[in-house]
Amino acid sequence: MLNRLLSDDYPRSKVLAAILLAVLLGLAFAPFLFPGVKALSVAAKVLIFVVLVASFDLLLGYTGIVSFAHTMFFGIGAYGVAVATTRMGPTWTALAVGIGGALVLSLLLSLAVGLFSLRVRAIFFAMITLAVAAAFQTLASQLSDITGGEDGLTFKVPEMLSPSFEPFEEPFLGVTLDGRLICYYLLFVTALVLVLALLRIVNSPFGRVLQAIRENEFRAEAIGYRVVVYRTTSSVLSALFATMAGAMLALWLRYNGPDTSLSFEIMMDCLLIVVIGGMGTIYGSAIGAVLFLVAQSYLQDLLRLGHEATAGVPWLSALLSPDRWLLWLGVLFVLSVYYFPAGVVGRLRSRRAQA
Repeated sequence: MLNRLLSDDYPRSKVLAAILLAVLLGLAFAPFLFPGVKALSVAAKVLIFVVLVASFDLLLGYTGIVSFAHTMFFGIGAYGVAVATTRMGPTWTALAVGIGGALVLSLLLSLAVGLFSLRVRAIFFAMITLAVAAAFQTLASQLSDITGGEDGLTFKVPEMLSPSFEPFEEPFLGVTLDGRLICYYLLFVTALVLVLALLRIVNSPFGRVLQAIRENEFRAEAIGYRVVVYRTTSSVLSALFATMAGAMLALWLRYNGPDTSLSFEIMMDCLLIVVIGGMGTIYGSAIGAVLFLVAQSYLQDLLRLGHEATAGVPWLSALLSPDRWLLWLGVLFVLSVYYFPAGVVGRLRSRRAQA
């Protein structure tokens, strides 16, 4: 059973298996282990970014394609849910229509970008996708009648997912069972299913061909594989998974705007998480997302404690100022790349192989 679930792709390291199990259990019981609005929001964001980064890794890590249009498909998923529920009301039908429409639009756009652009090489394709993503972000900002413009769209979700929905009066293990909790577990199940589906894809014969193309595109073409077809299919699949991640984001925030889902900062975050976790490893997206988002969310709080504790040493206190959290985040990233050049997953697997 476990063989089929993981598609024969075991962690291949006891330490890595323990970390992944801790991440899975931590996310599964996050509302009870880490009560509080902020902790729950961070856990939900981790679930969303695990799917987003894993889908990006399908392109970058498994196929060797550098694309900057990934957040465009992320935004399409978020806008699909936002526009549909704004126009049709907070119903499950509206959610289905929004997600379905977003998936169709992402399919067509990714197919067009893939067929017209994947024939060019490396940096040229990256520049084309960057231009397409920038154009789409501008379009989303200008079409205010549909997208809400720069202000974005605030919408309601079905009553069962609303914070005001409380089916039980008594709390369970100190946590109120409300629509917000149901929404979180809906995201958790969705993320788990999508990650397992990505594992199945990368470990299938199709996934092996993608890895062959990544290693030597000309040799893969020479032995009979249509490289453009495989690269385009990979691009389409990656876009569809990113669209689902965007829908998850909109469902959780009940809001979407250009800066929320189409920002270039999100693209940079994806790149950082892939590098931290390890390229070409779906497991790396989970570990990288947890490390990066927890550091991003709680580093300021840790620095504030350090700042107060070292108040007697002015230069150290100034260095540990919460306002300098981005500096320390950068330092942590440099250290992670230095000590884990193949990412956390790559380093743990290589140590296991050497042992």
